[in-house]
Amino acid sequence: MAHVRKTTHSRKTAAHRKTSARRNTARKGTKRAAPKRWSQRVTRESDALDLKRGVFTLTSPKRIAASLKRSAEHSARRKTGAYRSALSMLTFYINRAGKTLPKTQRERLEKAKVELKRAFGKE
Repeated sequence: MAHVRKTTHSRKTAAHRKTSARRNTARKGTKRAAPKRWSQRVTRESDALDLKRGVFTLTSPKRIAASLKRSAEHSARRKTGAYRSALSMLTFYINRAGKTLPKTQRERLEKAKVELKRAFGKE
């Protein structure tokens, strides 16, 4: 008959489990929530553009493109060319809105990309 050895946990293992459990509990209590609306803060504070308030809610793609162009050309904070900054900000807004962006507004903003290209003579 084979001898079956019963294993026991050492004191060290048991102590480790206790401190580990304590650490996990402590972490849960001190975990900070992610700041809300970080994309809104990026839009407002980034070095890309000084945007006119409500530019993405305008009803005409031409007006959106014109406003973005004006903002890009007059911005002292942008690091790249005016066209690239304007297009980046528009794309950023579309991407961050994700599935919550209504279909009509998404289509309007996609048309604004085309208008922006036309306004900068990139067509």
